Amino acid sequence: MIELKSAGEIAAMREAGRVVAAVHSAVRDRADIGVTLRQLDEVARTVLEEAKAGASFLGYHPSFGATPYPGVICTSVNGTMLHGLPTSYRLRDGDLLSVDCGAIVDGWHADGTVSLTVGHARAEDLKLIRVAEETLAAGIEAAVPGGRMGDIGHAMSTVGRGAGYGMQNDFGGHGIGRSMHESPWVPNEARPGRGLRLRPGLVIAIEPSLMAGGGDEYYMADDGWSVCSADGSRSVHVEHTVAITENGPVVLTLP
Repeated sequence: MIELKSAGEIAAMREAGRVVAAVHSAVRDRADIGVTLRQLDEVARTVLEEAKAGASFLGYHPSFGATPYPGVICTSVNGTMLHGLPTSYRLRDGDLLSVDCGAIVDGWHADGTVSLTVGHARAEDLKLIRVAEETLAAGIEAAVPGGRMGDIGHAMSTVGRGAGYGMQNDFGGHGIGRSMHESPWVPNEARPGRGLRLRPGLVIAIEPSLMAGGGDEYYMADDGWSVCSADGSRSVHVEHTVAITENGPVVLTLP
């Protein structure tokens, strides 16, 4: 069932979105050469605790996950595209890092991801991040009342694939609200004019991921969580929680 949110409920979700943005800011400030992914997870836990917010990811156990998720953020490095575990890995100069976070405030979830570089950035990584953000922006722009769900995926794939990057369509976006994952499915790639009619009150997480090698293939790592590019190419993931309103899309996970 697809639940449409009221203006008051969207405002409540905005509070959770602010916490997600605060986590991203704190982790970005702490991410440096020699810092472990587990230390970044501790930074995120502190922000959540201070905001009196819950962690959407902690203990989450979907069908594809080998175990309940052990952290409050996903930390995906270089060739890991999605769901990287916060381990003892120490960040190195030039690493590419995606940080995914979900927060709960008063029972409402918000979900967002940022990608960043550590130390001296490679020009090709900065371009990959920029195009990913442009891909996400195109998807958000297409999230308007009267449009179709396929318009979102088509807008994103036009930008991402147009730049020569690979995209996978198995792990995409989703509805969000009282649960982190709700209906409907939000594809990263789709045909325009097809799919669910977009209506005011629908709140969705839009989350494209790009692979620099240009291929679409990926594999699950031995940890049972990390989704990695099959060719080993560097990958990024970006995401916002977005409310569709009469006046157009409203991003709920901005600072």
